[in-house]
Amino acid sequence: MKETKKILWYNLAFMAFSSVWSFSNIINGYAEYGGLKAIVSWLFIFAIYFVPYTLMVGEMGSAFKDSGGGVSAWIKETINPKLAYYAGWTYWVVHLPYISQKPQTIVIAAMWILTGGPDVSKLSPLVLQSICLVVFLLALWISYYGVNILKRISTIAGSSMFVMSILFIIMTLAAPQITGGHFESIDWSLKTFLPKFDAGFFGGLSILVFAVGGCERISPYVNKMDDPAKGFPKGMMFLAIMVVITAVLGTIALGMMFPKNTSSADLMTNGAYYAFQRLGEHYHVGNTFMYLYAITNFIGQASTLIMSIDAPLRILLESTDHKYIPSAMFKQNKHGAYTNARILILVFVSVLIIVPALGLKDVDGLVKWLIKLNSVCMPLRYLWVFVAYIALKKAGDKFHSDYRFTKSKTLGIIMGCWCFGFTAFACISGMITNDPFQLVMNIATPIVLVLLGLIMPVLAKREREKAQA
Repeated sequence: MKETKKILWYNLAFMAFSSVWSFSNIINGYAEYGGLKAIVSWLFIFAIYFVPYTLMVGEMGSAFKDSGGGVSAWIKETINPKLAYYAGWTYWVVHLPYISQKPQTIVIAAMWILTGGPDVSKLSPLVLQSICLVVFLLALWISYYGVNILKRISTIAGSSMFVMSILFIIMTLAAPQITGGHFESIDWSLKTFLPKFDAGFFGGLSILVFAVGGCERISPYVNKMDDPAKGFPKGMMFLAIMVVITAVLGTIALGMMFPKNTSSADLMTNGAYYAFQRLGEHYHVGNTFMYLYAITNFIGQASTLIMSIDAPLRILLESTDHKYIPSAMFKQNKHGAYTNARILILVFVSVLIIVPALGLKDVDGLVKWLIKLNSVCMPLRYLWVFVAYIALKKAGDKFHSDYRFTKSKTLGIIMGCWCFGFTAFACISGMITNDPFQLVMNIATPIVLVLLGLIMPVLAKREREKAQA
């Protein structure tokens, strides 16, 4: 019996919105672009990048409806299994800096719960990262025992944070009329919102690309819609509108809360907690909103850390031809966890946690740098999305799709190349900094992590040759 397609365009839009967007994106954009100037930056990235990106993902999700939406599966279908392995490796390995940053968010949330203030910023980087290492080791140990129960916890916590983020925007914008409290005045002239299109602007693009990426996760649902050809683009345009409105209004809400001279590094560390703390003060409920956010964030980030150890690794090992990875990497315990592969994660992430503490002098700078490093590394996986799309359009009518971003082969290839080039440019420009230590780490980390993928096929080949000898 044919499966009934029930997902409507607005259902898909809300699913994508909650999975792609978060309050931290607004905070990071606000901090990176010096306040309200982030609004024009967001509009810029939505118009030239986010919309075509989502529509390309929709076409590939429709064309490869039985692949589960994995980028490596798209590469395997359109190009070859070897490149599919490299796509899978990239998807996994760029999560390692992400995993190394998650313990920080957990410790920051815990410190706000315990002290009710930004005391985490008073720690030395070495002390903070030592605590983070312990948190990571605990999460790694838990991941050995299966993570099925965490999926539900993570979903609930993520949904709660999403709801709180929307409520923050609504309650902040409504506060002047309801509470009559004192808010920062906003100069509504053009100079307040127009950024300088200089090196700093382009250097911050990686933060924006990192924020809006990841919509390929919704691709499996394209063919479960009532009318993909009409419904998907409508859903994605509605998604873009929701994200634009949230980004603009959220930035204005932050502008009402924070003085113009607020430190961007401090905002990236404590900004979300300051925001909910000040909102509670305006509504005369003390730290209630801050504690609700901190507790929810603590639970959500902890479950996300454990899930991030397991899920990307599972995608790599379960979607890749075994001839490219040594058999030892596939060893599992009785709970289904890949044990030897987790040793690699242990080594890589431990280095990424400890080494920065030796070269950075304060916690706020460390937090800001790790966010920046993630914005350089994580978008590398999006490059494979555009490689797959270019290959799909080159294949012409070989693959059937109920929904198409464009019927033109040439235009499709041009748009794929544009998004690939823009992503690469954002990653490279995001590496540039005046700090020599950060510059070396920004360049070396993604290059070393990606190039390590060249070793696995060599080891697997030697293993086969040894077995045949």
